[in-house]
Amino acid sequence: MQTPFHMSSRRHFIRQALVGAALWQVPGLFAERLATTPRSTEGPFYPDKLPLDTDNDLLQVNDDITPAVGQVAWLSGRILDAHGSPVRNALVEIWQCDGKGVYYHSGSGAALKRRDIHFQCFGRFLTGSSGEYVFRTIKPVPYPGRTPHIHLKVKRGSKDLLTTQCYIKGHPQNVKDGIWRQIKDPAQRENVTVDFAPLKDAHGMELAARFDVVLGWTPSDA
Repeated sequence: MQTPFHMSSRRHFIRQALVGAALWQVPGLFAERLATTPRSTEGPFYPDKLPLDTDNDLLQVNDDITPAVGQVAWLSGRILDAHGSPVRNALVEIWQCDGKGVYYHSGSGAALKRRDIHFQCFGRFLTGSSGEYVFRTIKPVPYPGRTPHIHLKVKRGSKDLLTTQCYIKGHPQNVKDGIWRQIKDPAQRENVTVDFAPLKDAHGMELAARFDVVLGWTPSDA
C-alpha cells in the first residue's frame, strides 16, 4: 500500500543526498575511477503528450491527494561530465510505467483504460551547481518483455546529452533482459544497476536509490 508523503522523510533524504554529493565537490575528484554511463534506447514510451504536471514528485499529480499505487522510492544522483565535475543547468527527465505496468503513452493502447491516473509517469528536474537531482517516484515494476527500469534523459539547452535507463540491483529478470545484456562493460553495467534500499528513519516502507550519471561530455563540447 502506498504510504502518504511526509515532509520529514523528504528533508532527511535530501540531507543524505547532499552529504553524498560532498564527495564530488572538488572537480575531477576520483575521475579516473568513473565509468561513463552507457547510452540506451529511448524506447517507444517517452510521452507523446506530456502530462499537465511535470515536476519531480511523480506521486502527486497537481493538487490530487489520492496516492499513486506502488512502493515509494527516491531516485537521486549527480550529473557529472567526463572529468567528474558536476554539470549545472542540466535538465534531467525520467519516465517509467506505473505500478500496473502501463506507460503514459498512446502506444499503450487499451491498457490506458487501466492506467493509474494518480501516477505522473514523467518528471523533470533542473540541476544546480552541485549537479544534483532528486525524484520522488515508485520502485519500478516489470512488464512483459522487460525487467524493471526507469528511463532517464539529460539535456542542456537545446542539446540532448544522454538517454539511458537504470535497473534494480539483484533483480532476477535483469539477466533475461535484452537491453540490460547489451551493456558488455562490467563497470558500465554496474553504473546503471542500482540498489533500492530502505530509506533510514523514513515513515513507512520508503526506498532510496543513488544513480550518478557520468556523461561522455565536457563543457567545451557545448
